Amino acid sequence: MYTREYKNTGDQISLLGLGCMRLPKVEGSEKIDRAKAQEIVDYAYAHGVNYFDTAYRYHEGDSELFIGEALQKYPRESYHLATKMPMWMVNKPEDVAAIFEDQLKRCRTEYFDFYLCHALNASTFERMKQFGAFEYLQKQKEAGRIRHLGFSFHDSPEVLRKIVAYGPWEFTQIQLNYLDWELQDAKGQYEVLTEAGLPVIVMEPVRGGALATLCPESDEIFRKARPDKSIASWAIRYAATLPNVMVVLSGMTTLDQVKDNVATMTDFEPLTDSDRKVVEEALEAYRKNKTIPCTGCRYCMDCPFGVDIPGVFRAYNKCSIGGNKNQLRTEIEALGEGHGPESCRACGKCMTLCPQKIRIPERMAEIAAMIKE
Repeated sequence: MYTREYKNTGDQISLLGLGCMRLPKVEGSEKIDRAKAQEIVDYAYAHGVNYFDTAYRYHEGDSELFIGEALQKYPRESYHLATKMPMWMVNKPEDVAAIFEDQLKRCRTEYFDFYLCHALNASTFERMKQFGAFEYLQKQKEAGRIRHLGFSFHDSPEVLRKIVAYGPWEFTQIQLNYLDWELQDAKGQYEVLTEAGLPVIVMEPVRGGALATLCPESDEIFRKARPDKSIASWAIRYAATLPNVMVVLSGMTTLDQVKDNVATMTDFEPLTDSDRKVVEEALEAYRKNKTIPCTGCRYCMDCPFGVDIPGVFRAYNKCSIGGNKNQLRTEIEALGEGHGPESCRACGKCMTLCPQKIRIPERMAEIAAMIKE
């Protein structure tokens, strides 16, 4: 497994990290299928993955519990464990301590190697300051219960600069992939962090699976260039080629996905100039399909009116990419009664939570009109 050294400390971090937000689930729930997920963790660990990323609310709270169980068989010093403080759940200073202590118990550990303030933006940054979260976490770092303190981020480079300047952060996690390099100005964010000397941890390198298979035209471009490589491997390599990237997180749901990503990072090949031209050509073909840039992160859920927002967008994108919009009604009906776009009341709550800044009520109205037609 290819590794990169953390800040000249001699600490080698695997370039591939296991994101624990999309582990295999028990059918019909967010609960993790322990047997299948353990197989994923074991294969990743056996092949050199030593960075495991979870969060308090992943899998509706089951992710931390699972990873705490799954890693018990391995020496604590042999891997790096990361989790996050959900700032949107903090309503008073005491909440920070209560959540942190709960996380230590759930993860069955005495310390976190990498700890993050979760999903900071202009709003949650103010909550962090209001309730003294950074100061509390700094004290935990001094006490040895946090080794490295950072934050994950969803906002503009301008807001990022303000957060970076707030305190002695040690790393930052951002959404970065070849689609969002310009679409969400991941380029600008990466440059801000590189200038500040903060190593970058990449989330959503394959955009929730959207870049694992784009559209027939794009996929053919990639296959023609490298018939021996998966479509997803191009996205993983794109992020990993950047020199200030320390870890590329992938939320892997199947063992086959783990094997593919491990293979990509074991015999890692940085993108060449000709490779970048291939990516641009494939990306241009993909843009023409007019997909909705939803990653399926579920931050927008639960909808107070029952809309399965990620499910609706997934159905739309599937039909849009496949060129069969007549199938959209069937795909939406499969979500269940009351979970389609017609149930949207445009309250706007989801838009305040969406990292992708999707104008969700407007898109729901568009999709509902398409189905009606």
